This record gives sequence, structure tokens and C-alpha cells, in this order.
Amino acid sequence: MHPLRFVRHALSRTLVGSLAAACLAIPAGAQAPATFPTPDATLERLWRLGMDSSRVQSLAQALLDSIGPRLTGTARQKAANDWLLSLYKQWGVEGKNEQIGTWRGWRRGHSHLDLLTPRVRTLEGTMLAWSPGTKKKDLTASTVILPRFADSTEFVRWLPTAKGKFVLVSAPQPTCRPTDNWTTHATPESKARMDALRAEVTREWGGVNVRGTGYSNALGTGSLGVRLEQGGVAGVITSRPKNAWGTIDVFETYNTTAPAIALSCEDYGLVFRLTENNQSPTVRLNLDAELLGEQPIFNTIGTIRGSEKPDEYVLLSAHFDSFDGGSGATDNGTGSLTMLEAFRLLATAYPKPKRTIIVGHWTAEEHGLVGSRAYTEDHPEVVAGLQALFNQDGGTGRILSVGAGGLPNGGVHLTDWLSKLPTEMAKQITPRIPGSPSGGGSDDSSFACYGAPAFGMGGTSWDYGSYTWHTNRDTYDKVVFDDLKHNATLVAMLAYLASEDASKITRERATAEQIAPRGGQGGGAFSWPTCQKAPRKTQPRLR
Repeated sequence: MHPLRFVRHALSRTLVGSLAAACLAIPAGAQAPATFPTPDATLERLWRLGMDSSRVQSLAQALLDSIGPRLTGTARQKAANDWLLSLYKQWGVEGKNEQIGTWRGWRRGHSHLDLLTPRVRTLEGTMLAWSPGTKKKDLTASTVILPRFADSTEFVRWLPTAKGKFVLVSAPQPTCRPTDNWTTHATPESKARMDALRAEVTREWGGVNVRGTGYSNALGTGSLGVRLEQGGVAGVITSRPKNAWGTIDVFETYNTTAPAIALSCEDYGLVFRLTENNQSPTVRLNLDAELLGEQPIFNTIGTIRGSEKPDEYVLLSAHFDSFDGGSGATDNGTGSLTMLEAFRLLATAYPKPKRTIIVGHWTAEEHGLVGSRAYTEDHPEVVAGLQALFNQDGGTGRILSVGAGGLPNGGVHLTDWLSKLPTEMAKQITPRIPGSPSGGGSDDSSFACYGAPAFGMGGTSWDYGSYTWHTNRDTYDKVVFDDLKHNATLVAMLAYLASEDASKITRERATAEQIAPRGGQGGGAFSWPTCQKAPRKTQPRLR
């Protein structure tokens, strides 16, 4: 061995040995010690439990893989509710399922979708939520494109020609490449042309008057699907691609006899072009599904009773329902798991809180914040006694900001709490003070509309809007567990500090100028959101 090579080899062995020793000295999964501004044994224990003994990964696997998506009104959602109760029992805390109404029930089975002519191809897609099935039998039909009509009268005259056919009702996308792909690789002229084509099809196929029919696709097939069904069509074919590779929204239908499916951008485009060019496509569906009528739906509530101020509350909030094109992983499995793990940490390290700590796993958020609105109506004492609510519904990313919900005094308390967190954690958080009350995007708005202290949390995107929000790709493997572990630990610490706080947050509201100093949000004058009544049974969204 050359002398220089020998030296390098010896140094390499020394370095590898040192690294190996360092790795052995740190337990697998352990974090570097945190720097606490002041000693607090409970905060320190919450950190150790949350960062070194996290259960988020095993909880996520059970929820997202084994139980799966939690579509409102389905047996899968009820199984998830009961799973939560079993965990609460293991942890020695109080738990219950509170029925808040009913919702349309449904059972999803298989979706087999095939192009038969002019060539054979298994199509990528699935039936929409609440679609009728085909009784596990093959349903084969030709396809027709929804034409452009002068008005709804012309549409009604056309309907008999579509009887017994699959009708394509979504925009034919001129490209299935994401915008960033075009930005990176296309000439400016080509990019501008593609942008114009995309805008044109969006205008033509969107809104409440799709192609002059007078009807809407809403979040799937809407009133248009119902009218096509009444006209005797065999089924409805849709596609709602994201601006991303391979992702589509999978929403809902209100059809009861004519099935509705969602195809990928690529396969919808294929079937559309074959139809447009008179190449005689036929499609075969074999769908297993069952409409079950109105079924009871539940919020699942866990409680650790307060020892000194039991009538004041700290509330961990996340919606538990999901759409079911994927597994509901980042919307809102990750928010639910954040609150569930935070609740476990608190039950372990802080079993006798000063104020009552509640975790609320809300149902039917996707259908109008139904569960959380119902809870505020059924539990006005919690709204009145609320010290702080922490809500998370923004995907798997690390929490980087916390808003005070439009309450200046909430901002004072939030600043104090953040000052007591580990330095490594606090420096990542941007407080939004006074912030603004949630206007309806998630369940914190069900409480904020009353002027209660509801702290919304925002974080790293991880391409949430493009790849996982309501899509076929929202699955376990998209969860970023380091971020989820961090979020659960952060929420547990904030809940502890809110519970221990010597004073209760007062509810003076920020002025419009404080909340929106540049003349309002979205270009209009700011006004505090008003509370809306929870629907207690299915409310169709047809437009």
C-alpha cells in the first residue's frame, strides 16, 4: 500500500469508527437535547416523550392503511371513531362518540374500468364517492361528449340521444404536464399558448352553467349528473386533474342509478379524443357499491378533567373525516394524528391539568364544518369557557406559524407561551398577532365566529394543494413523520402552557384596521365571520 494511501485509509477508519461510536451513543430516533429558557419538568418530559418516544408512525399505519379513508356516513368512519375510543381506554382517559346527526351512507367496493375498443386498456380511475354501482356486473356502453348548447332547452332536446351512453362532462385538458414543467422547458411562445388553451377549457367547462346546459358539475357531477341520470344515460365520466403528475380530485356524486367515475388526466384525454374523432370507443365498468341511506355520524371526544378550573377548556381540534380517493392521509389524517398524539403525551405527562383538556375529532368537515358546528351548538359551556383551541388542517408539514385568531389578548398569551418553548422549536414559529379569525376554511372557524380564542396553525406546504389535497395520492407514504412528531409535541406543549396560564384570555376583538390594515382581505372590507347552523342530515351540494 502506498504510504499516502495508508494515511488516508487510517484516517478513514478513524473517522468511520468515530461516527459509529457517536451513532451508538445516541438511541435510534432520539433528538438532540432541547434548550429550555427556564426549567419546567413537564415541558421537558413532553419534549422527551414526543421526540424520543413518538407513536405517530404506528398510529398512522393503523389509521391510514388498516382503517383507511373516513368518508362521512360510512362504516370506515365509524370504525375509525371506535378505534379512537379503544386508544383512549388504553391511555386511561375518558372518551365518547357523540352523535351529531345523520349523513348518507355508502359502501365502496371495487372499481374496474376498461376501454374495450378501439383497443383494450385498463383505465386509471375510480368511482366517485356515493356513486351507485353496477351490482358487480359489467356495464358496457359507447361514449358521447357533452356538446355546447345555446341554452338549457336545447340541452333537454339533446338528452334522448345520450340515452344508454356514457357522457363525458369534464374539460379535455390540452396537457397533463404541470405548469412548472412548461415553465422550465417550453419556449415563452409555447408556454403562453398552453396557458391560453388551459384558460379556455376551464371557462368552457366550469361554473354553474356547464356548456350552456343550465346545470353544474359542482364537486363531481352535481345537478348535471342528476339531470343526465333522469335522461337515461348509462353513466357519467369525469376528470378533475391537479396541476401535478398523476393526481386527480375524487369527490362526490348525487346520482342514484347511473354510476359516475373519475379518470386520470391521461385516460380521460384518451377517451375524449377517441370519442371526438369518431373512433368508436366503448367502455366497460364493473363497480361494487351500495347506497345505504341516512346513517348516524359522530364526533369522537376525549377528555382529561381539569383539577382546578374544570369549567375552563383547552381544546385540541382536527377533522377526522376525509374523502376516499386515497387514504385521507394529509387531509386530515395528519391533523388528527397530531392532536391524538398530543393528547397521549398530555395524558402521560400531565394527567391532572389545571383546566379541562379536550380533543375533538370532528366529522363531516368536508361537507360544511358539520361536526364542529354541531359541537358548539351542543356544548355552549365549552365555547363560553374556552381558554384556547388549537386547530391543524394544513397537511403533513411542520407548523411554522400560529395565529391569535383576531384577539389581541390572545396574542399576549401566545407570545408568553412561545417564550417558554425550547429555543430550537420557538425560533421556527412565527406568531401572527392579532391574526384574523378563521372565516370558514377549517373547524377553528366554528369557534372563532363566537369570538372564542381559536389558534390556527400553518406550516410547510409539501405540495399539499397539488399532490394530496382530496386526491387519489393522499396515502400513508406522503406523511412526513419528522414534521408530524414535531407538530404533536408542539401542540402538547402549547396545550399544557394554556392550561397552566394564570389568567384566562379575554375576548376583545381586534379592529378591522388591526386585522386588515390595507383595506380588508381579498379586496373587501373586513367583517367578523358569523356563525352558521350545522346541518343535521345530508345537504346536497348540486351547484
